[in-house]
Order: sequence, then structure tokens, then C-alpha cells
Amino acid sequence: MSANVTVPLWLFLILALLAIWAVGVLLLAPGMRWFFRRRINTVIDELNTRLRIELPSFKLTRREVLIDRLFHDPRIQAAAEAHARETGEPLVDVRRRIDRYAREIVPSFNAYLYFRIGYWLAKSVARLLYRVRLGYADEAGLAAVDPKSTVVFVMNHRSNMDYVLVAFLAAEQTALSYAVGEWARVWPLQALVRSMGAFFVRRNSGDPLYRTVLARYVSMATEAGVPQALFPEGGLTVDGALRKPRFGLLDYMVKSFRADGERDLVFIPVGLNYDRVLEDRSQLLKLEAHRRRRGTLSAVSVTLTFGARNLWQMLTGSWYRFGYACVNFGSPVSMRQYVEKRGVDITALDEDSRHREVEELGRHLMQAIGSVIPVVPVALVAQVFRADPDKARTELEIKSAALVLLREWERRGAHIYIPRRDQDYAIGVGLRMLTLRHVVDERDGLFQAVPENLPVLAYYANSIAHFTGMVAHAVPVMEDIAAPAPAAP
Repeated sequence: MSANVTVPLWLFLILALLAIWAVGVLLLAPGMRWFFRRRINTVIDELNTRLRIELPSFKLTRREVLIDRLFHDPRIQAAAEAHARETGEPLVDVRRRIDRYAREIVPSFNAYLYFRIGYWLAKSVARLLYRVRLGYADEAGLAAVDPKSTVVFVMNHRSNMDYVLVAFLAAEQTALSYAVGEWARVWPLQALVRSMGAFFVRRNSGDPLYRTVLARYVSMATEAGVPQALFPEGGLTVDGALRKPRFGLLDYMVKSFRADGERDLVFIPVGLNYDRVLEDRSQLLKLEAHRRRRGTLSAVSVTLTFGARNLWQMLTGSWYRFGYACVNFGSPVSMRQYVEKRGVDITALDEDSRHREVEELGRHLMQAIGSVIPVVPVALVAQVFRADPDKARTELEIKSAALVLLREWERRGAHIYIPRRDQDYAIGVGLRMLTLRHVVDERDGLFQAVPENLPVLAYYANSIAHFTGMVAHAVPVMEDIAAPAPAAP
């Protein structure tokens, strides 16, 4: 019984690996799942007592369950059968595509990751890059929103920082679900974005089956009370001005809304503006009719160069944040009150009539968004130079012209962010940022717009041009994005 047993080394290694795997699967994995599930449940209990809008059960449901529910939805299955009949594609292949689309779209929200890690990360990044300010909020209107309502934050889209900024500022109220484009479907960003509650959307997809699956998921989430964030413009502004709205996701949200239903659908207009948009020059390049498209390596090189330059400035003490980032929250728009006022029943309309109503609603929301976009220092000073780009001005002339604009916009009800409540300081900050970025040049006490950077000047002036009814002409950028000027204090 005490005889030695000799086995080959390769067999011993296999047995050892199997033993380690068994210990991990049977002992460690259940313990870790119990530990993290307990932490997540503790976070959820805490959040439901702290948040004004509780996390709906739909958002906390396991991803596999949501995928299964979406896949077996009667409308989805009916669409699959109709598609198979019309195209001749085998039904099993159609259903396989539906399963793939559902897995691509449905998120896997993790409350612990969102509020413990994501919130801290968003706050840290936003405050590292900008002086973040909440300029205006309709406190009375926001307080009157029924917590059981489905809340949708609708906002203008100036930068990819919008996701970070609004999620950070709204985290005290609720957890938002975003629609994210295909740019984020790369490892490991895809898993992180999905765990933060975002769902992926194929922009301009011509596949009717995909659009059906997406529409049903958005409708299910809306009916279940999932708080969401929506960019009606559908993408980043190219010239700095508000873009025409796109109505796809908005239509999915409202198409099954009933005024006599359990939940109201409430849209909260959000206006964002920045003293510096990180993507400004790259967006302006899209205006060039015959521009040479950058390859992946070129884009990575530009990004790394920009990051390395700013990191070096941080290490040498010569780096400044990118000015002010301001967010305003406007008056809520109740869908229940909206349809009652217009005397329409969305669910009773045919498709064409519904689309017309959705377009009207979209225009109404875009007007509400535009009315709460904050006037920030750089945009204000850019408007002064935009009036006559060739004219050289003294600092006193610039401040005098800016004050005239401020009085006019205040009369029109614009929300103007004045840092330190000092108009002279605000105008000085905007002028200093434009000067440090070489958008404006100073010589012998006179300030003048740099001709080759007029598109950048127009870009920032356009962010508030709707207050004047005039959008500056944004000509193609002549300067390479790879060489950004120093950031302003």
C-alpha cells in the first residue's frame, strides 16, 4: 500500500490544472459571486433610499433574462416570420440573426460599477479637464416630476464628454441609460460601456429586422420606467451649431405611449456648452469636401501626441484646465400633458401621422434644449469677433461689445454663466483662452482674429448663435489637429 506511483510529467501537469480549475469553479467562484452580489444588493438598497428616481426592476434584471424576453417578444417573432416569408430566408437563420441583434443591443447594468466606480471616474475626469458648473436648473419643475415617470434627458451633443458630464451631474438623481454608437464596440471598452447601462446602436442601419429589434428594446425599457439620455441630433455637431434633429429613437419611445397609462413620459431638456471642445478641430475637418480621411494609425498618433503634450504640461506645471464646462437643466416636458394639449392619441395614429407628430415633438424639444444652452465665456467673446473678424479691437472695446450682447441675451431669456459673478472676469477668461489657442492674436494691445483659425472662432460662436438667429459660416479648417495650442487657464 505504500508503493510509489509514477506518472509522466505531462499527465501530472494536466491533473494539477484540473485540480486548480475544480477549486476555482466549485469553491472560489461561488464565494466571489456571493460576495459581489451582496455588495451590489447593499448598493442598490442604499441607492433606492437616496435617489429621487428609483432604479426600475427592468434595469436590474439579468442580461440573459432580458435577451430571452426580447427574443421571444410576440412582435419580434411576428416580424421574423414575416421577414422569412417575404425574403425566403430560412426562419431558423432569421431567428439566429435576431438573437445576435438582441445580444448586441441589450446592456448588462451593474449598479456597483456605475455608482461606485463609474461615478468616481466621471467626476474625476470631468473636474480634471474642466471647471464643471451647474448653471441653471428649474428646481420647481424637476421636483414636481412623478418619481414613477419614465424620465428622458434630451440634450445637445457637442462632445463625447457629454456622456461623462451629464452622467456625473445626474448621478444624485438617477442612473442614465445611453444609446452609444458602434465606435465603442471595441474590447475592453464594450464590456465597460455595457455594464454602465448603455446600449449599442447601429447608426443608419438599413436592416428592417435590426430596426425592429432595436425599436422593441427601447419601447420595453421606456415602458418599464428606465431613465434614459437622448441626443436628438444623432451625432456630434460639426460646425458648432445645433443640428437638425433625428427622430428614430424618439419615435421608439413614444409610439406606444398612452396618456391613460400607468407611467408618464417626461422629457427634461439639457443644455451643455464648453469653453473648449476636445474634438473641435477634428469635427471641423469634416466640412472639407475633399479631405483626406485619416487612417486608424494616424488617429491614434494624433490622440497620443495630444495626450503626451498635455501630460508634459502637467508635469512641468504649465498645464491649465480647458476652461468652463456648464450644464443647464430646463423645464420638464410631460408627454401626458403634451398629447392632451394637442388632442392626439399616439397609439391610434397611422405610421405617417405618427411620424409627423414625432417630428413636431422633436422640434419642440430642440427649441427647449436651445433655450437652456449656457452662454460661456469663450462663446461670448467669439460672438464679438464674429461680427467683424477683420477688425482689430482693444480689450476695452471687446468688453464693451460683449456687455451689449449680454444685456440683449438676458432680455431674451438666455441663461448666461458668469464665473465669480464678475462680467469683466468672464470676458477676460474667454479672451485669454482664445488668445492662448492662437484663435485670436494680440499685437500692441490690439486683438484680432487669426485668419486661418476663423473656422474655430465660428465653431464656438455658433454654439449660441441661435440666440441671435445668425449662424456663422464655418469654412474648412486649415490647421492640423495634431498641433493644438496650449490650454487656457
